[in-house]
Amino acid sequence: MAKVDETMAGKPKRAKKPMFIVRLAVRLGWQPGRAMREVLEWTETLVVAGALAAVIMTFVTVRMHVPTGSMIPTIDPKDSFFVDRITYYFRDPKPGDIVVFRQGEVAVRGAVDGTIAAGAHVKSGVKLIFVNTKAVRTVEEANAVLAGLADGTPIRLDVSDGTGYNLGVKGASTTLASLGVIAKDAPTRYVKRLIAVGGQTVYIHDGKVEVDGAVLSGERFDRTYISNGTRMLYGVTPTRVPDGMLFMLGDNSGDSFDSRYWGFVDQAAVIGVPYLRVWPINRFGLL
Repeated sequence: MAKVDETMAGKPKRAKKPMFIVRLAVRLGWQPGRAMREVLEWTETLVVAGALAAVIMTFVTVRMHVPTGSMIPTIDPKDSFFVDRITYYFRDPKPGDIVVFRQGEVAVRGAVDGTIAAGAHVKSGVKLIFVNTKAVRTVEEANAVLAGLADGTPIRLDVSDGTGYNLGVKGASTTLASLGVIAKDAPTRYVKRLIAVGGQTVYIHDGKVEVDGAVLSGERFDRTYISNGTRMLYGVTPTRVPDGMLFMLGDNSGDSFDSRYWGFVDQAAVIGVPYLRVWPINRFGLL
């Protein structure tokens, strides 16, 4: 008689191994029924999928868009793209890179009725940029600038829409709150081009950018850089970038709020590199 091939003779298939959560339930002395097993298995699947998504969004990639024209022509307003968060685990950012980073901002929510700020018509929906010409990125920084003013010094706040507010004079315990300004910290994600790193000196003039005395050239820097804005404090004269910090500019510097205004970016605040534009569909492709 010919030997029968067991694989062709209907050898019983090995039973599917229950998912971990079901095995755990059995080990703990609970025997879930068929319906409950399905519920448990779906629960485990969703938890695992959620955990993987969280890991990917935290350590691998994140999606964002640019609401302004600050990076035209490289990135248009409303472009949506994915950001690679892995690259800078293996190398430091270098000049010419397009970089996504988190920058502190002070969001102004309005003024308290009956206060100096209300009398000056401080409005909501803007960002506090300067306190007496000092760039500020947190409420704490703003209050520190106020605390450092001599008593009797006129107080001026400048906000993101170009408006300046004169709010009386410095008193013994003046803060944003005592002036009636409703404000809170609002860290924001930005995307800009890296111009210089810690230890380098930046100088923007005649439409060009010099780093350590050499004019930046090539496709990434082939544009006119604006340096005559009245609120520009950094880079419009030779400016050394502190160690561990970065100097960022928008490609469309005539419409970019960047390091010329608020100074330097802590390298620890870097998120990653844009790599794939996914919207609008007619601009789909690698960045």
